Amino acid sequence: MSIDGNALKSAGLDESAVAELIAATPKRTGDFYVDRPRYERFWQLSRDLLARLPKKPTRNAAEAGAAAAVLAGARQQREHFLATHCELLYDELTRDRSKFIRVEDLVFAAADAVPGLTPTKAQVAVEAPLLQSEKDGAEIDQGIFLAHVLASETAGRHLCHAMLLPRPETADALKKLDADGALDFGKVSVERRGKAAVVTSKNERFLNAEDGTTLDQMEIAVDATILDPKTDIAVLRGGPVTHPKYAGKRLFGAGINLTHLYRGQIPFVWFLQRDLGFVNKMYRGVAGPDALPDDVHGTCTEKLWIAAVDGFAIGGHCQILLIMDYILAAGDAFMTLPARKEGIIPGAANLRMPRFTGDRLTRQAIQYERKLPCDSPEGRLICDEIAAPADMDAALDKVVAGLTSSGAVSAVSNRRAIRIGEEPLDTFRKYFSAYARDQAYCHYSPALIANLEREWNAHNRKV
Repeated sequence: MSIDGNALKSAGLDESAVAELIAATPKRTGDFYVDRPRYERFWQLSRDLLARLPKKPTRNAAEAGAAAAVLAGARQQREHFLATHCELLYDELTRDRSKFIRVEDLVFAAADAVPGLTPTKAQVAVEAPLLQSEKDGAEIDQGIFLAHVLASETAGRHLCHAMLLPRPETADALKKLDADGALDFGKVSVERRGKAAVVTSKNERFLNAEDGTTLDQMEIAVDATILDPKTDIAVLRGGPVTHPKYAGKRLFGAGINLTHLYRGQIPFVWFLQRDLGFVNKMYRGVAGPDALPDDVHGTCTEKLWIAAVDGFAIGGHCQILLIMDYILAAGDAFMTLPARKEGIIPGAANLRMPRFTGDRLTRQAIQYERKLPCDSPEGRLICDEIAAPADMDAALDKVVAGLTSSGAVSAVSNRRAIRIGEEPLDTFRKYFSAYARDQAYCHYSPALIANLEREWNAHNRKV
């Protein structure tokens, strides 16, 4: 498919500039060093033409159609380029996979190596202050790039390995945890309680939702919790919140911060950083640099995780339950996956939830936001134990004692054995290859904005 020149001309764009862009449409030779400058020139001409149009909120119908045609044409060529050259590019960026680069840095390294393939930091910064509805979605190109990286067995496994390594900040966090028995990052804390390290979410104003202020803190906390040699088990719980409706009540979590999402404060790469980062570390453990995190060889350091669910587990917090080893829930708690109302893909819930509830209930939960009370036959397919809300602390102590009574070694071995059959690393990698591209388009879909305005009253919410 080539760019529709008539759509561009109807928006009043210069005919010679349109003709130059169409003539520059690259044809792949299969030689990375021959193709790279040809594609770079095409993407530069695409950017120049897009810059001649008004900003997105003020475009008329013809101008909006022209912008869509330019963006679609440029993205089609990114797909073509990466289908042939992704692995060679990844090897160039990582020095033949001798260097680990995290996903949030890799997308910008690609922008420097092949101008136009992904947006630069400066280009992302231009759109960052805008409402989500006002952005052209330069970050969609990051999703296309990451989809191809993760589709490659060699590059994708290496990227997954990079994301399972401990964060650089973890070394200092471990020293403080060893000295004080506790860590407090502001939105997330860790505290040793007997044989357990308890991770607590504390985004109080937003019902313990996840956003850009919590992501790094949670990953460092998870690293330190898993690597702490003085505890045998990990617990995830939500702290008391300040929201007037639930003031003083513990809540497990409300998923992604929808107000921040609507206001453009959740960058696309946040989704991949989250699921390839702390969520996958909870599930697979923390890797070392010298061995691929292969379940068969047991090269990760991991702990069993208990979730203590107070109030509700909505969206991303319900996703997290699907990787927990044991779930204790209050009798009045519930779970939902309101992906349809949000207009996004609910992490790896599509991959993991059928293992608990079967296909039909998974579809009802994700595609029709069916609410699952924890203390119901359907809820008990996910939750292991129900306690009275007032008895959650005592019940949690009992669960920790029960799961650590036989020692940590056999417990970790058993969780690894279960994981080998359920979700090998390559299954995870392939899922997130498709997810990267699809979530990028969802993130910038007009339907997302319409859903948030209709279901969440997002335009009237305070940041």
